[in-house]
Amino acid sequence: MHAAVLHEFGATPVYEAFEEPVAGERQVVVEVAVAGVNPVDVRRASGTYVTGPPLLPSVVGMEGVGRIAGDGRRVYFDLPVPPFGSYAERALVFAEAATELPDEVDDGVAAALGIAGLAAWLPLAWRAQLQPGETVLVLGATGVVGQLAVQAARLLGAGRVIAAGRDSEMLARAARLGADATVDMAGLQGEQLTRAFRDAAGGDVHVVHDPLWGAPAAAAVEALGVGGRLVQLGQSAGAEATLPSATIRGRLLEIRGYLNFLAPPDVRREAYRTLVDHAAAGRIEVEVERVPLADVADAWERVQRSPHRKLVLVP
Repeated sequence: MHAAVLHEFGATPVYEAFEEPVAGERQVVVEVAVAGVNPVDVRRASGTYVTGPPLLPSVVGMEGVGRIAGDGRRVYFDLPVPPFGSYAERALVFAEAATELPDEVDDGVAAALGIAGLAAWLPLAWRAQLQPGETVLVLGATGVVGQLAVQAARLLGAGRVIAAGRDSEMLARAARLGADATVDMAGLQGEQLTRAFRDAAGGDVHVVHDPLWGAPAAAAVEALGVGGRLVQLGQSAGAEATLPSATIRGRLLEIRGYLNFLAPPDVRREAYRTLVDHAAAGRIEVEVERVPLADVADAWERVQRSPHRKLVLVP
């Protein structure tokens, strides 16, 4: 079969022939229809990601949609069995990691609801324990995860949703997807940015969905009210942030970390099924772009620049 193969940590995967997967006990082979392209794939390929370095050589990719060889069931899958990742014509998957899909949900959308969708939904529903009526600030709302987080906040009962980012076109889209107000962060920093957050919120923010960290997170912390929670799931704006002790102590604030693959499997599965149900009912939208698997190098480069749409590879 053909696949995108990693030969060296930090390198771009190469489109080439790779050995065929063979199912063992409690495993299935999936004929891949689309493979989701995610920034986490690049981080894992660097060899320094928290889950540990991948095997070399190995097929990259952590999620996909396809049909189980033999019975033809259409499924979403994640965490393929090494060295068989999802960027391939076929992937090897533990049977329990395959979730059957309804016909109403497109392959690309089903892939987008996986790693990206869970990173939008679970930080709010599971880690922040978002309560009906609370105000949510979504940082990085111009990316795929952020656009999904805006919709997740609304579906989870937020009273007010603020979308913040640096792309005016995508902020306008976030407003169409349910954001009550938007904040263009370009040119704003420190107290100016905090004031913009608070003005958009009409007062205190209760929950921050934060894939950025760095200076934007520091400004967002200052916008939180008493008992506010910031859920941290990425560092696109910087690996470090300076937070004042007095603000955290004086408002009983909480900084909660989040990583998709540290959420319990049953929590992930339930959340994914919920997202699929919402998408099937037309309550979630996501823009998807299909890229031929042979063009993996292009997709690999683009996903590192936040393409503002879900990229999926088609074998």
